[in-house]
Amino acid sequence: MVNLVKQKRLAARMLNVGEGRVWLDPVAADKLAKALTREDIRGLIEEGVIKAHQKIGISRGRARVCAHQKSLGRRRGQGSRKGAKGSRRGKKQLWIKKIRALRARLRELRDLGAIDKKSYRMLYIQAKGGDFRNLAHLNEYLTLKGVIQEGRAK
Repeated sequence: MVNLVKQKRLAARMLNVGEGRVWLDPVAADKLAKALTREDIRGLIEEGVIKAHQKIGISRGRARVCAHQKSLGRRRGQGSRKGAKGSRRGKKQLWIKKIRALRARLRELRDLGAIDKKSYRMLYIQAKGGDFRNLAHLNEYLTLKGVIQEGRAK
């Protein structure tokens, strides 16, 4: 077997890969042994006698499938969760989501004329104080107190 270390090193430099990724055609060993210059190596690369192996990597195919499933709402059950309740979605984010919904509902009722400004202000302060768990709780409170009729609550 002919020693082709120098040819391999030259080819690696020219292909801009490591020496381990350089493939030399074993059939054309005599041709490779005669190639001593960069120009000779370049010619052999063009002929296909010298090639660079494809880089070995870890496939992201499975990760893409998993990400797509999560985008559809799958894989989010009890067994897939790690971390405490507050670490998955912060308390502040939950509060912002809730208070915006409550305030929007109160504003809507005020604009419709279902509640007057004084009631609106009182309910707004109660919402800020955390008296209502969610929109359903607010609506239930309003109907129980008789502030709005059941038909007008929608």
